[in-house]
Amino acid sequence: MMRRIPQFFAALIGLLLVLLLPASAAGATRACEEMRQRLLLGGGGASGLLVVDGESGRVVCGRAAKRPRILASNMKLFTTAAALHRFGPGHRIQTDLLAQGKVDKRGVLHGDLYLLGSGDPALGSPAFYNRFLGGLGTNLFGLRSGARAAGIRKVKGRLHYDDSVFDRRRGVADSGYATSPYIGPLSGLSFNSGYSSSRGSGFAADPARLAAGKLARALRRAGIASGGAARGAASGAARRVASVRSPTMEQLAEATNVPSNNFFAEMLIKLLGARFGAGGSTAAGATVVERFVRSRGSGLHAVDGSGLTRSNRASPLQVVRLLRSARRSYIADPYIQGLALTGREGTVEDRTDGTAAEGRCRTKTGTLTGVSALSGYCFNRSGRVMIFSILMNSVSDLGLAQYEQDKIAALIARY
Repeated sequence: MMRRIPQFFAALIGLLLVLLLPASAAGATRACEEMRQRLLLGGGGASGLLVVDGESGRVVCGRAAKRPRILASNMKLFTTAAALHRFGPGHRIQTDLLAQGKVDKRGVLHGDLYLLGSGDPALGSPAFYNRFLGGLGTNLFGLRSGARAAGIRKVKGRLHYDDSVFDRRRGVADSGYATSPYIGPLSGLSFNSGYSSSRGSGFAADPARLAAGKLARALRRAGIASGGAARGAASGAARRVASVRSPTMEQLAEATNVPSNNFFAEMLIKLLGARFGAGGSTAAGATVVERFVRSRGSGLHAVDGSGLTRSNRASPLQVVRLLRSARRSYIADPYIQGLALTGREGTVEDRTDGTAAEGRCRTKTGTLTGVSALSGYCFNRSGRVMIFSILMNSVSDLGLAQYEQDKIAALIARY
């Protein structure tokens, strides 16, 4: 009985505070308390939450907001923000076909062709990317017309392939850097997201070799015969005869976030390392992302680009700081519009239905065993823009976690 008395007085004080607050403040207090309760219901004690007003940065609600949590695919928020900011939304990744040697009057190249990869995650065949990527892709076979335009009809040598822009580690830490069961093998010269066929079945042992073999066959069908494909790098004497360019970085970031494409995220982080870091490795790219995040007033421990590895960690406060910084930067529109719209698309297409959050929040989900996350922006009918991060790290029921997240998002959208 004596132990209940302090609890009684605490509850009484809380009730008096609510009664003394203005109606709007009392409503906000009740909404925040409900958010906290739903956070614990869905994620247990190892979970954090932060909601802020997007304009002022004023904290609307929080719980354990400074404690780092496993990010799962919320890691993609950091990877794509860094890619958009460092490369620019309009940047395209170029894959080149080079020729070394002279072309005689009969169109015979007395030398070799070189297929030079630059880390394009969308490089592939129309049959693949029309089926699996909604038509978003870079057509490798577009190099044929450039070769013919250069007057090449036959190649005395071979078609060499160069994937040296990246290291040859095919996976990330989660899979011991070998090919992961969850993503295709990573390569500086990828083809069809690492799959061995346009039907999306089986992974290629050597993606660059597969790409070169496919191009060699396509060239033969176009009347340009060669001695087959082999690994090799061109010398400085080689000249460009054809190029294909990827979709824009804005499109690649959206294709990463909306369906939560792990392969695209891992290719982008290696690309960041190759261009702005110590080399084309996941570790080098992670360092670039961490450095970028710190420059935006946030923080992060990054291990890969997609969030597959459980040691990718940040706090709700750090996620929100990243999101708020992005909204105030030149990448705001492509970044925010490239997140999945609740109840409409991607990983949240069938979520928040019938609530105030439906069609009003741009979000990124995250899911691993025992982990569920939802972070992003809500654009409320009141005209407010709310920024939030929900990181649940002790989830026993994924369905319940997502249900409670959706209810929290609805409270945010009504604020």
